[in-house]
Amino acid sequence: MKIMAVLMIVVALVSGVNASDNASNSAAATKAVADPSRPDSDTTRDADRKPAQTLVFVGIKSGDKVADYVADSGYFTRLFASVVGSNGHVYAVEPTAFFQFEHFVKEVAELQGYAVAHPNVTVTTAAALEGLKFPEKLDLFWISRNYHDLHDKFMGPVDTAVFNRAVYEALKPGGVYVILDHSAAPGAPADVTETLHRIESSTVRREVEAAGFKFDSESSILANPADPRTTSVFDKTIRGHTDQFILKFRKPK
Repeated sequence: MKIMAVLMIVVALVSGVNASDNASNSAAATKAVADPSRPDSDTTRDADRKPAQTLVFVGIKSGDKVADYVADSGYFTRLFASVVGSNGHVYAVEPTAFFQFEHFVKEVAELQGYAVAHPNVTVTTAAALEGLKFPEKLDLFWISRNYHDLHDKFMGPVDTAVFNRAVYEALKPGGVYVILDHSAAPGAPADVTETLHRIESSTVRREVEAAGFKFDSESSILANPADPRTTSVFDKTIRGHTDQFILKFRKPK
């Protein structure tokens, strides 16, 4: 009976700590999203991207060291920077393969300007795999709507086995790897990453787990069952409303 009583106390304490952490993460996420300094180009996308819920799912917290891979204009970089605060750091990585797109060049320049006034943000431009080198171990590695691009010709394509292993090495034990992407229909051909800019979540799981990661959880906050998953994500009939998955993996301690 004494052992059972002790176990119940331990469970209650752990549950209390988890509840406190969740409340703290939720408050930090809400504050980050409500920051009045966020540009209109970011806030107008919030309804579709559900940033507060996404940040809570990711579990990012004050003091974390984070990589935002293919940060683009920095939509998530700015949110991450707000949450991690002055004791944390965000490494925004811009792969050079994307600089062939004119809009990308402009958006990276804007993010570099933001970083000048925010010392907890570093913007790095590098080749796909070179961009995975960081001066310290990370708590979180994030890639949004661009994991599928690793498979595409303009990126190399990148050896995803090497890429995911490099992410594994970049993270602290217990660190988190989160991938958000557009969902492809089950059984879609391999070149769906090129043609529709989508990827099956099962493909992502298989590739990431092969690098040693353990699957943690999946969020359906960006799921859209009405998306037939048979058109390009840029098609005007579905753009901004595609069926998307968010997968969270963890490096074992």
